[in-house]
Amino acid sequence: MPAGFADEDVARLRIALARIARVVDRTSGQGELTRTQLSVLGTVARLKCVPIGELADIEGLNPTMLSRTVGKLEADGLVSRAPSAEDRRAIQVKVTPAGRALHLRLRRLRTQLFTERLTELPAGRAAELLAALPALEALAEQMRSPLGPARERSRAGVSQ
Repeated sequence: MPAGFADEDVARLRIALARIARVVDRTSGQGELTRTQLSVLGTVARLKCVPIGELADIEGLNPTMLSRTVGKLEADGLVSRAPSAEDRRAIQVKVTPAGRALHLRLRRLRTQLFTERLTELPAGRAAELLAALPALEALAEQMRSPLGPARERSRAGVSQ
């Protein structure tokens, strides 16, 4: 168990983050995109043009799932796929003007939702959340890896 965390604390953190994600999806997603589609669109919009293999790594999706997701976004006119200028075998994914506009609109809605809810919190709670941001960001980055550092070390035969 992580230092300072009991099983119940870990469960509370997981549940709180899941509830926040569901409320944000329900309130600002408006059923336009799935969470995976929204994430892929956001990554492509941020990077403007990304090789499909790199996109799979960033999103943590297998090639089949990513291909379906990009295909749906492409069919909706939100992204386009094209061979790379450097290597015609490699596929690049680019955001379209419609995709960028949708991404920015949904991002504004989500930011507005958080801003409203954070404003409603007592000042002390808001300060606690602000202080917790670096830890939450580190946890999010660590969780992007399919295996955490401890499991990677044990898998490689390295003890802690």
